[in-house]
Amino acid sequence: MKRINRILLAVGCGLLLLLSWLTVITARSDAQKQAELLAQADAYIQDEIYIRALPLLEEAAGYDAKHTIEAEEALKNVYLHLIGQSGYSTKYTNLLSKQMGRKDADPAVFAEAAEYYLEASKESEAFAVLRDGIAKTGSEELTELYEDVRYQYKVSSYTYQDVTAACNGAIPVELDGYWGLASASGSLVIPCEYDQISTYSNGQAIVRKGAVISGVDSSNNRVALFHGEADSFSNFNENRLGLKTSEGWVVANGTFGTGGLLLEELGMYSDGCAAAKLDGKWGVLGADGQEWVIPPEYDGIVQDELGRCWAQDAVFVRQDGQVLLLVDGEPVGEPYEDARPFADGWAAVKKDGKWGFIDTQGTVMLDYQFEDALSFGQHLAAVKQGRNWGYISLRGELVIEPIFLEARSFSQGSAAVRTADGWKFITLLEYEGGTGL
Repeated sequence: MKRINRILLAVGCGLLLLLSWLTVITARSDAQKQAELLAQADAYIQDEIYIRALPLLEEAAGYDAKHTIEAEEALKNVYLHLIGQSGYSTKYTNLLSKQMGRKDADPAVFAEAAEYYLEASKESEAFAVLRDGIAKTGSEELTELYEDVRYQYKVSSYTYQDVTAACNGAIPVELDGYWGLASASGSLVIPCEYDQISTYSNGQAIVRKGAVISGVDSSNNRVALFHGEADSFSNFNENRLGLKTSEGWVVANGTFGTGGLLLEELGMYSDGCAAAKLDGKWGVLGADGQEWVIPPEYDGIVQDELGRCWAQDAVFVRQDGQVLLLVDGEPVGEPYEDARPFADGWAAVKKDGKWGFIDTQGTVMLDYQFEDALSFGQHLAAVKQGRNWGYISLRGELVIEPIFLEARSFSQGSAAVRTADGWKFITLLEYEGGTGL
């Protein structure tokens, strides 16, 4: 029995050795086949007979052996030479996807794919590839390429006489003396036919035509009507707006139900709070229109052009000729000469006649160096250099040249800029196509 076991063991070992030997021979054979196919294909390529080289390279790339990557690179080159013919663009991008899908994918493949998509005006695919490549490889080269191209933009054909800041993917615009609502990229959504229009929120905007104040949806259908008397209203957000009645400002909702305190002034709600004035002093009012988040004891509250003041639990207040930062109601940092409210990043603040940027801890993130500035939004901030405006990145680098007479903050990849012809919209290539209401 022992002898039989030894014989079986020896036979088993022999079979394993034979199998290993056959595997090595087979692998070597595949590599040799690849080399032969590559040599034959190269002869055709030298004569620019790409259509004959194609099947040879496709066969060589089909092996999982020593020369697979070499075969794939040659195959991509052939696809590019035939790219104008039907089907070869798909073959090329499919091969790129295969290479990018490998665990040990080369960052250069992601860069190649991104550059191809950019040249083909397929910006969304290019940026998706770059983001995926950065996440997968951590490549600094890919990150630099992403930073180099992500701030390229296109200028829309839409022109308006005036605009405000964007909010919730829409922006009030003026044309021929009347106001309407445009998408973030500038296309008109609600026609310019109103004497006043608010920002868009909860599926509607508040409009005034003559003495009639109502709510309209994105198709310009009336969805609410105010039956009282009011001279004006604040911007609409978070189902809250301010109505200016003959007795003062009151908080209202989207169907014009009113309540809360009677106020002297009322800003726009953001993050559940709004700047409000009572008895000659300013504070920050909560969503119920009655409770004060910041008591009314200041000379003023810093608001943006829409009337927003509160973000990231932070607000700038004016007192005795200075601007102070309050976070959760407590003073933070040093006094400033002026400031812009926080948006979704660092806030612009002014000191010694120049503007810089701070975080909510009061830490200076970008030094005081600009003639004027708006706070960061979407990782970009509008800054003024000389007479014109451009945009900087979080690195402080000027990524969109200062060629505009005025500039607004970015929203959903687009920003309104004033040119000699009027207000136009620029859209980053990464967001080309935009989003509708």
